Amino acid sequence: MIGYVTLGTNDLARAAKFYDAIAAELDTPRMMEFDGFIAWGKPGGAAGIGLTKPFDGNAATVGNGVMVALEAKDKEQVHRLYDIALANGGTCEGPPGPRGDEGFYAGYFRDPDGNKLNAFIM
Repeated sequence: MIGYVTLGTNDLARAAKFYDAIAAELDTPRMMEFDGFIAWGKPGGAAGIGLTKPFDGNAATVGNGVMVALEAKDKEQVHRLYDIALANGGTCEGPPGPRGDEGFYAGYFRDPDGNKLNAFIM
């Protein structure tokens, strides 16, 4: 149902480094790039993610309650994605581990602009 998600950034070069590292672990290349915008994804694949400087010229800000969830292959990849995020300027929002009692396992982090993400398996 979702084709892609776009997040705002105030520093595209810094954010690109973060998302290039995350996308590499997920075997997902850049699929589109032009002035002020980069998108990662696979045509015909799952939803992609894009980064952009806001069109209106104002500063990018995070949405309170907004989060992008990245589906991992297994618990080990959840840990790798979490570690990659922190090694590339991200911050911890909850280390990898089980959540609830229904087989949900996730690690939570923010990108360098403060956008919240998680890596999960279910």
